[in-house]
Amino acid sequence: MPEIMRINMHSGFVRREPLGGEDLILGGRRLTSKIIAEEVPPACHALGRHNKLVMACGPLGGTLVSSVNRLSCGAKSPLTGGIKESNAGGVTAYMMGRLGIRALIFEDKPEKNGVWRILRISPQGAELLPADELAGLGVFEKSERLFARHGKKAGLTLIGPVAERLLSAGGITNTDPEGMPSRYNGRGGLGAVMASKGLLGIVFSAQSAPREKYADAGRFAELNREVAKLVNTTPQTAEIFRKYGTSAMMTNTNALGALPTRNFSLGNFQEFSKINAETMYETIVARGGVGEPSHACMKGCLIRCSNVYPSADGKQVLCSPMEYETLGLMGSNLDIDDLDAIARINHKCNDLGVDTIELGAALGVAMEAGVLPFGDVSAVEKALQDVADGTPFGRVLASGASVTGIVFGCLRVPAVKNQAIPAYDPRAMKGLGVTYSTSPQGADHTAGNTARAAVKHHLKDGQAACSKGAQVGAMLADSLGLCLMLGGAVKNLNLILDLVAARYGIRPDLEKLLEEARKSLQMERDFNLRAGIGPMQDQLPEFFYEEVNPSMQSAFDLSCEEMQEVLE
Repeated sequence: MPEIMRINMHSGFVRREPLGGEDLILGGRRLTSKIIAEEVPPACHALGRHNKLVMACGPLGGTLVSSVNRLSCGAKSPLTGGIKESNAGGVTAYMMGRLGIRALIFEDKPEKNGVWRILRISPQGAELLPADELAGLGVFEKSERLFARHGKKAGLTLIGPVAERLLSAGGITNTDPEGMPSRYNGRGGLGAVMASKGLLGIVFSAQSAPREKYADAGRFAELNREVAKLVNTTPQTAEIFRKYGTSAMMTNTNALGALPTRNFSLGNFQEFSKINAETMYETIVARGGVGEPSHACMKGCLIRCSNVYPSADGKQVLCSPMEYETLGLMGSNLDIDDLDAIARINHKCNDLGVDTIELGAALGVAMEAGVLPFGDVSAVEKALQDVADGTPFGRVLASGASVTGIVFGCLRVPAVKNQAIPAYDPRAMKGLGVTYSTSPQGADHTAGNTARAAVKHHLKDGQAACSKGAQVGAMLADSLGLCLMLGGAVKNLNLILDLVAARYGIRPDLEKLLEEARKSLQMERDFNLRAGIGPMQDQLPEFFYEEVNPSMQSAFDLSCEEMQEVLE
């Protein structure tokens, strides 16, 4: 029977709360947002003792069904000031499911700052252990020390130095099946919330966990095979995603004029062919060695849309993974056309524990302000060293794009609710512009991505309705712990709900879950309203309305009133 585990970081007390009845299917974002909305005072300081950090898997977490082991982290965000959920792959959700844990809730904070601990969870129980010796280390060295202490089969959830300094671009990272700590809950500064609790990491030891008894194990295995067949016979998941991963999106965004270039001043990148999916795939294959053009970020995943990018001689991992968002924000957005350079930058960000979207946007703003030159790789690497050293300049950058714009007097800051816009220009993909504006999550493509919707992206007609549907769909997928990539193969969510029924003996109703997803979105909006984030914040930065994207000859032209259709 799954349970919720509460950890009081002041007293060290651990309490377990079993889930039963219809709550057996409650998970992911719907659970994290429910707990935050009901238990966190909206006006509290995001880094104070009244905020809570929640980590939740979906109802299929801990199984080997493809793409069902996503992790949701939730809290009041120090970046947006509102409710936040950040989603990631890795093994954490799988480990939680194997250990019978649906959610971890970290409450209160230590009496003294600077006292660090890790939480170790195994079938024998949970315990907080001292970890002061890990403070200040990069994520990779932290993981090496913890693996040496707890074994390579452990799963790790960690923060890096940026989060330890309570900076708002700090994320939470999770190890992949090979132990690489680079699967990030990157958005919203939730790593800083974790640090405010005095928690450097979590160690999951699930290898001795007892085998779970399913309500109908035979039916579950049959349905699992059906999912696998769909994944392996659908071109989108079996060929495109498996070969090129998320970077395949770059061809579409560049063609649409939506690829952020030079701080979102253009939508086409002149050197696009040097950093696109095809070039990255060919580079990885040609170098061989440790490189993998297709790689699974979580247990059981058949899509394998991740990758391992190797050094020129194929002997070392330069970065794993290289995702579209980083290629856009750290590549074209900064006018950088060197895959190896982007890989080094990405790897350094991973080690520091910083969101590449937020930091990439902040660097673009600094370049716009003339603090750094566009296209200068050495200047970016020096800036990253400032972030690592915690210099004033580094702290400004690691506080996000909005703070960087304020400090350096730059008006062109691509952010909504203080969160940086991902790698889709909203003037060319207007449905995403609606999502950025109206989502309670701030600018976040995963909160309602319309990129593959059957709409004319540069026209405003139908975009609000498209975003509304996408936001409900994202809430539902995140609440079930599903990777959005799975939607390319599994079109009918009833197949997933049949799996839930075979596991727990309770059959969720799809229409009811969709209604619960809508209610959850409204609950998030209500929290934000009480936190002081209202309709005035439901819009894009001014320059997107007034500056025509020259790559598409289009500005963003949906009014606030037209976008409010999403809320109806």
